[in-house]
Amino acid sequence: MEIRPLDGVRVLELGNYVAAPTAGRMLGDFGAEVIKVERPKTGDELRNWRLYGGDTSMLYRTVNRNKKSITLDLRTEAGRKIVLDLLEQCDVLLENFRPGMLEKWGLGPEVLNEVNPNLVITRISAYGQTGPLSQRPGFAAVAEAVGGLRELVGDPDRPPVRVGVSIGDSIAGIYAAFGTVMALFQRERVTRVPLAQRIIDVALNESILSVMESLVPDYLAYGINRERVGGRMEGIAPSNAYPTSDGYSIIIGGNGDAIFQRYMRVIDRPDLAADPDLQDNAGRWRNRERLDAAIADWSRTKTRAEALRVLEAAAIPCGPIYTAADIVADEQYRARNMIQPFRVDVGEPEPREVGFPGIVPVIGGQSLPIRNVGPDLGEHTHEVLSGLLGLTDSEIEALEANS
Repeated sequence: MEIRPLDGVRVLELGNYVAAPTAGRMLGDFGAEVIKVERPKTGDELRNWRLYGGDTSMLYRTVNRNKKSITLDLRTEAGRKIVLDLLEQCDVLLENFRPGMLEKWGLGPEVLNEVNPNLVITRISAYGQTGPLSQRPGFAAVAEAVGGLRELVGDPDRPPVRVGVSIGDSIAGIYAAFGTVMALFQRERVTRVPLAQRIIDVALNESILSVMESLVPDYLAYGINRERVGGRMEGIAPSNAYPTSDGYSIIIGGNGDAIFQRYMRVIDRPDLAADPDLQDNAGRWRNRERLDAAIADWSRTKTRAEALRVLEAAAIPCGPIYTAADIVADEQYRARNMIQPFRVDVGEPEPREVGFPGIVPVIGGQSLPIRNVGPDLGEHTHEVLSGLLGLTDSEIEALEANS
């Protein structure tokens, strides 16, 4: 039986979309009981995003795995009272409403602290709970732009583009999960943690800024404004995608000094290995066009499999550019239990077995098993409200009828 580090922790999630639910997913992955509160009838809007069949998207099933779903109308006094009653028995409240919304509903931190003086309150918003922009709404697309990421994605002769996933939401969710665990850890070491220290304030734009490496220090120290460089990474060469004879592209990272020497021998360019202008990364970056042209001339003579085999034999970092089909077939992912099958409704007469991405990080050599994929709307309402609060079936039905 797996020992999950967060067994015994109970989380109430008041989150929609991706950011807070990602944090809840991570806590649930490692054993926390995560009770997700959704709007009656419609639920989390993510249920309908990229919905190709059935009534619940695979996106929702993925982001909300290892959770329980209950329905409550937070616009009603009865719904808010249930939330307060539940929080008496919870360790964490996780939310991503616009700042001030919980306070408007009478569920602000001071009220929650009266109900549960040990509660960790994790809040995710566009710009954080304080500051001149705190009241401004914003999704991850905006945060990725304001945080500096969007300006660096794409080719220099075209407008900036977005990466193909909600990376801003996911990064914020990871920070929120880390902050939550940090607060829980502190709570175990300190007899009484002040309320201010139990409020974890995660901003989408700051989450992006925090992974932008030396973007700001480079500007302040050297006056450098980084620009888009396509498939390259600013100041690092050679590292790019290169075409192969069978219509694929492969990624090769030969930017380490010792690696570069082996790399040039593999592509039959000892002259480049010996070139004094290419002996350090700064020189190689200045000559990146010449290097990329030489590497592409070589890669075009090989199939993807041939090129990767030669490069791997020389211990040069490289890899294919995978599609979802490639990932599903990959032996490495399979060996670490990183694609886990569940039978789910896809809008056909019978459920279909669908693989879902495994739990990261790995503990014990393989990804921990997913306990359940994202639940049906309100699937656990009776279980939670009767089990934790002792409500009768008639009381629960009356609550649902008034929502």
